[in-house]
Amino acid sequence: MIEKELTVIEHIDEIRKRLMVIVVFFVIAVVGAFFVAKPLIQFLQNDGEAHNIALNAFNVLDPIMIYVKVIVFIAFIVISPVLMYQLWSFISPGLHETERRATLNYIPFTFFLFVGGIVFSYFVLLPYVMKFMLNLSTELDIIQTIGINEYFTFLFQLLIPFGIVFQLPVVLLFLTRLGILDPKTLVKIRKYAYFVLFVIAAFITPPDLLSHAFVTVPLFALYEISIFISRFGHRKYLKAEQQRQFEEAKAEQQRQIDEVNEQQQK
Repeated sequence: MIEKELTVIEHIDEIRKRLMVIVVFFVIAVVGAFFVAKPLIQFLQNDGEAHNIALNAFNVLDPIMIYVKVIVFIAFIVISPVLMYQLWSFISPGLHETERRATLNYIPFTFFLFVGGIVFSYFVLLPYVMKFMLNLSTELDIIQTIGINEYFTFLFQLLIPFGIVFQLPVVLLFLTRLGILDPKTLVKIRKYAYFVLFVIAAFITPPDLLSHAFVTVPLFALYEISIFISRFGHRKYLKAEQQRQFEEAKAEQQRQIDEVNEQQQK
């Protein structure tokens, strides 16, 4: 009982240390993002569809709110590898040595996929969403007065989910590398996965067929890529599992030999 309580306390202490590291890096990233936020805000205001609309401040605090949101957004992207590494460090003691080395290599890919999802969302999806909304307003004879705070909030609500969704190949590869999933299971649940991805696409796109297709097709492609990549991860898992079982059997055989030798010496 005492051993169990000590184990729980040790886990809590480990989580506290990991959170402290994340907080330190986040503060550093925020300080650095402070100098980058203004040029980024000006770029987002004058790029693409935003260049053709007037962005208004409806509240005295809107400028500072935008500044804070952009700084946090930049800092979150910058420290995302640190977040993934701290998560890996927390679960790595429960993995075998080969699994620890293999899964550690996935961390850089999570960062690039996260940035790739944001870039795809901004340059491919956002223009169609904005055009659809503006055309709909024109057809309904509605004069849109867009608040800059609301625009940036909408922008981040569109970009961040795509950055997360683009992690799908790495997540499935990670799970297959640990033996939790296998390619056959992913193929078997394909239709259910497609339905979930279809619903996700419906939530983050306007209700027109073209915009929905621009989101749904890449998500389906990501799932198929994930199945393809997971085959390599599963093969490595089976190979590592065979090696582990061989080493355990060899160690057990050596232990039995050592016991026999000790008995003979006695």
